[in-house]
Amino acid sequence: MEELIKALQIFFKYSQDKFPTHCAHDVLYINVVKKEQVSKEDLIELENLSFHWDEEIESFYSYTFGSN
Repeated sequence: MEELIKALQIFFKYSQDKFPTHCAHDVLYINVVKKEQVSKEDLIELENLSFHWDEEIESFYSYTFGSN
């Protein structure tokens, strides 16, 4: 859970949207932050925390936190 909290804290720096997440088919999406908004350092940290950018749907996603 610590890694998820760290990732959410990074996303929080870029958006304080009340409903930032969406889950579907074992994937957790963060759809309120765009890649262009995020610093290079935070992009690297998000990758390390299992959050990746999907160019097609323009959203960050994680299979790690989408299902157990």
